Amino acid sequence: MSQRATGAFRQYRWKELGLLILPGLILLLLMAQLLIIRSSNDTTTLNNLKNLPILDGLIPILGFIAAVLVVHIILNIFFRKADQVLLPLVCLLSGLGVVMLTRLGPDIPTFHGGPISNLGSKQLLWVLAGLALCLIVMFVLRNINWLSRYKYTWLLFCMAVLLPGIIKGILTFKSGAPTRDILGFGPLKLQPSEFLKIGVAIFFAGYLNDNRDILAQGHYRLGPLRLPPLRQLGPLLFMLSIALLSFLVVRDLGLALLVYSLFLCMTYVATGKKSYVIVSLGAFLLLGFIGYSLLSYVQSRFATVAFNPADWAHLTPQEDDFVLRNGGGGQVYQGLINMASGGILGSGFGLGLPAQVSVIDSDMAFTAYGEEFGLVGLFAIIGIYLLIVHRGFRIAAEAPDTFSKLLATGLTSIFALQTLVITAGDLKLLPLTGIPLPYLSNGGNAIMANFIIVGILLRISHNSAVEREGKY
Repeated sequence: MSQRATGAFRQYRWKELGLLILPGLILLLLMAQLLIIRSSNDTTTLNNLKNLPILDGLIPILGFIAAVLVVHIILNIFFRKADQVLLPLVCLLSGLGVVMLTRLGPDIPTFHGGPISNLGSKQLLWVLAGLALCLIVMFVLRNINWLSRYKYTWLLFCMAVLLPGIIKGILTFKSGAPTRDILGFGPLKLQPSEFLKIGVAIFFAGYLNDNRDILAQGHYRLGPLRLPPLRQLGPLLFMLSIALLSFLVVRDLGLALLVYSLFLCMTYVATGKKSYVIVSLGAFLLLGFIGYSLLSYVQSRFATVAFNPADWAHLTPQEDDFVLRNGGGGQVYQGLINMASGGILGSGFGLGLPAQVSVIDSDMAFTAYGEEFGLVGLFAIIGIYLLIVHRGFRIAAEAPDTFSKLLATGLTSIFALQTLVITAGDLKLLPLTGIPLPYLSNGGNAIMANFIIVGILLRISHNSAVEREGKY
């Protein structure tokens, strides 16, 4: 009996528990600072924080910590071999998102027409749903390779998910404005494209697993290139058409960049052929030029990147209307000012003015952290994302079969690409897109989709560890 207890004690996920305690303490300290600011009589603090109820301030964080501990206990019972670092990193980001939205809620009314003091509680509900989905995925996917057997079903799923956006894009094509594939089900709003990225990664992993040798060898010569047979090339071109439809019809630049970049990453990992990447990048530049020539919204996004924030006062009236008003340049410009005002150490959590930036809770969330946590805080957040990417690629490297390796690589690449695209957009290095910053931006669909990805990665790591132990 004592030996069994000793074995269970040794197998306990102590590393994960220790890594979960630190984020919990950080989140409690941040919430305590908000409550101190609320009770302060300092007139320099934001008046709207006075509207933050103590109960609404504490419930999101305490509820989040309790939910994470429950997930930790379930993993200890059923999935002891799963990676012990990935979940704490994701939970730290999710907790920061809940805390920041709790802080931003009372200040957003200027742009949303009314107080949103319970914005943190709403975010908590989405995080709880995401944690539940993560566990469900881990229980259901006992055999990861089951996904590869239905790769063409996932291909149809991708088209079905994109269909609402295509229909809306066709109906509003003359307007030239970007569309949103948001479906309403009573009080719930579903954005199918958030789940498209998972379907694309599963299809690519299954297809490349079955055809990587043929794709790597090539059978037809086209100048210096060696291309695979049309039977193998056709499905890849079909998936690339999804990126093209997202770009030209749906007019969602962020989704198009994500799908296309995911294709490049997974194809190179599977085949090791640089020629595919070079040709695909050439096609991307050509299609990008066509889209820039045809679509006004693309022109305005790139004009936003090109304008000089330091010389905005000398813009011509036409440039001012095109960039700062219609193109979203004013949003990016104000975000840059807020981040610059944060300096190295930041203005202090709850002491800045991030809500002066429109859509600060989603598209421009990165600038809110830059203002109140400073450059040091931004480096810390980017470091957490890099650690998540490192753990994901490590899970991919340790996977026993090719499909699991490719799937883990693709899902991890989604995190990296999303973070790169949206942070570069907020910093005016790339056109600003509607891609949410993983776990930190407001939005239930993105949170649930990202937790599904974490569930698949944790299941792959658990299966890999079990299989390795079975061989010895």
